[in-house]
Amino acid sequence: MGKELDLNSLALNLSGAEYDPQAFPGLVFRLKEPKTTTLLFHSGKLVCTGAKTPEEVKRAIEMVVMNIRKAGVHITGPPAYEVQNVVASADIGHPINLTSAVISLGLESVEYEPEVFPGLVYHMKDPKVVILLFGSGKLVCAGARKPQDVEAAIKKITAELRSADLLH
Repeated sequence: MGKELDLNSLALNLSGAEYDPQAFPGLVFRLKEPKTTTLLFHSGKLVCTGAKTPEEVKRAIEMVVMNIRKAGVHITGPPAYEVQNVVASADIGHPINLTSAVISLGLESVEYEPEVFPGLVYHMKDPKVVILLFGSGKLVCAGARKPQDVEAAIKKITAELRSADLLH
């Protein structure tokens, strides 16, 4: 969007906006459809979370920009955006012995402190993602740039666990 935004003024003119600079430096704007939350900052940058597909991201940003324009902010042209973090959950379908998984996945890539957090944190290098793996076999993959990276990461960790004989 380019120039400094007056978030106080925008909060007054943007129906449903929440802005409390003492608690958080950005304005919070929620859409019901697609169900997303967008954070707007003084710099004019925004962060949109909660979209389930790239199409929902595009639609949400277009709707937010339309609402900001209606609130009196001059914006020229369509906003440029990029997906920076795809988060997905999955279920491998088998319980995992996380203590054994630490050794097979490699100590240099894994954090596992069950007293602090019940999941194993695996920093995968290729694709570059972080996987939270739980003993139930459920996992969360974060940090992917595109859905294909999530798919590749899940296939890779499943293969690594299978080759270590941790999936039965």
